Amino acid sequence: MEGEMYNFSKVCITALMFLCYCYLVGKSIPKGATRFLAMLPVVALFLYLPLNLSAVNLIGQTSFILSWLGNSKLLLFAFGKGPLSSDPPISLPRFLAIACLPIKIQKTSLKESPQRTRNTKDHTHPPQNPENIRSKSILLLNYPTKALLFVMLLRLYDYGDHFHPNVILLVYCCHLYLALDLILSSIQAAARAGFGMELEPQFRDPYLSSSLQDFWGKRWNLMVTNILRLTVYEPVHDAASAAVGRKWAALPAVMAAFLVSGFMHELMFFHLGRMKPTWEVMLFFVLHGACLVIEVAVKRKCGAKWLLPRALTGPATVTFVMVTGSWLFFPQLLRGGVVKKALEEYEAVGAFIKDVCRAVMSQIH
Repeated sequence: MEGEMYNFSKVCITALMFLCYCYLVGKSIPKGATRFLAMLPVVALFLYLPLNLSAVNLIGQTSFILSWLGNSKLLLFAFGKGPLSSDPPISLPRFLAIACLPIKIQKTSLKESPQRTRNTKDHTHPPQNPENIRSKSILLLNYPTKALLFVMLLRLYDYGDHFHPNVILLVYCCHLYLALDLILSSIQAAARAGFGMELEPQFRDPYLSSSLQDFWGKRWNLMVTNILRLTVYEPVHDAASAAVGRKWAALPAVMAAFLVSGFMHELMFFHLGRMKPTWEVMLFFVLHGACLVIEVAVKRKCGAKWLLPRALTGPATVTFVMVTGSWLFFPQLLRGGVVKKALEEYEAVGAFIKDVCRAVMSQIH
């Protein structure tokens, strides 16, 4: 444990040092190809850094934050776009926080956001119902409750032999959501407290999704949704508009975003398991991208009169995501022993916390 934390601290310090270099590059080199070439070695380094770790929980977060989000933000910054670019330039502490943390500053209200207004016009992201984006979950799944559910799921694995393997795979889906929500929300809370920034939420009750468009576009891991929109969706949408027209340009743009997401997940899975890719995860995102393209096309062709009731589409959407995730997303993690290692790490952390609590109680008494 001590050796791994030492390695993790080296990874963090290295990342911060090279982000400082990128900040200076942005100060001294104009946006464009020259700045991109100056930052390209840092992009390559961020792809390599997760390989210096062995704890899968640390690898997963490092790969996600640095190799995917961090690199995407740096590539946007190289061309004067994205959250790291502003006029006047942001301060170095804020640059580091935005670059190496999975956060997005909320600049305007959701109702007034010009980006969301533009997306609404091309119907890629339809108008959001305020009831769907309120901060308090309808099912009262606040973070203490989510933490309790997470711990209960960990204990459920002790009795995994008594359940059908497919049931355990569905439990993994719930486990993944709770783990991501708790970890990303903790990082977000620390950033909000440290920098006083108003941040957009990472998740908006994905279990209440009414469609795949609703799930991927407005509820699940919204930091990734935003990055993919800036790096993939908008460039492809602009390019496709000239070929197929603005009305249908969203379809290839959506498919391109899912392809890139699939590739980045394959990279993360390689970091986690150090195994040759099987491309099952890529197939998962290709399948969801194709289904979402069909959904958008049907909505535009048929209009609102053919929309199915939410009571039917909601459970169908969640079921589809969980079943396809159990089929294509989790098996690669299970074969590589990643899930087993992650559970062992949770056990080790739990034992450490118990030892600390016993030591504190013994000092009190």
